Amino acid sequence: MTLSIRQFPCRSDNYGFLVRDDATGQVAAVDTPDAQAILDDLAESGWGRLDLILNTHWHPDHTEGNERLKAETGCVIYGPEEVKRAAPLDRVVHDGSEVRLGETVFKVAEAPGHTLGHVVFHAVQERVAFVGDVIFALGCGRLFEGTPDQMWESLQHIASWKDDTVLYCAHEYTASNARFALSLSQEPELVAHCEAIFAKRERGEATVPTTVGLEKRFNPFLTPDVETFADRRAAKDGFSG
Repeated sequence: MTLSIRQFPCRSDNYGFLVRDDATGQVAAVDTPDAQAILDDLAESGWGRLDLILNTHWHPDHTEGNERLKAETGCVIYGPEEVKRAAPLDRVVHDGSEVRLGETVFKVAEAPGHTLGHVVFHAVQERVAFVGDVIFALGCGRLFEGTPDQMWESLQHIASWKDDTVLYCAHEYTASNARFALSLSQEPELVAHCEAIFAKRERGEATVPTTVGLEKRFNPFLTPDVETFADRRAAKDGFSG
């Protein structure tokens, strides 16, 4: 089984994702930062349908397209209970839930920290995951609702996946994250990795997706203990580099 994935910029720094199960042609949007951008890319794709929305959490830059997309396509919206705070939701998912997109199975894992109900969608067989605002390339989400312990556990869970798992995170924050990482370390491999990121951004290229292996190697928030994580998250909150 294979997936086709389309990634496109939305708003100021979000990414939108359309995912197609190639065996059946069923299509999902992962989060809905901009309904028009999603509809435009859907038309450009030629895929001709939108069957599901997969919401990772309730924040409006991830859910505000739900109502329009539901009205125009009849898609079914899956997400955590908290989505109801901001947008329509058809089916509530929990830790251990499975969502089927044609023949593709997404395992749902709770990943609190950024919000209390945040979830990620992991297509285990395909080694692809949509991780919302939990982990970013060289970064992680702010703790708007959760605790350092919760976010650290969420990050540890993602780090336990196979190294070649591809992580589609929801924002283009990588250059800022790289500058913070370099404030902590000038290890030559990290410096080279960050220079490649800066060059990509200079060319207007995306730095998403990343992989579990890359993040285990370079992400300063994948720490061996929660105390170090908490210190670094607090430092990043005040970082202006």
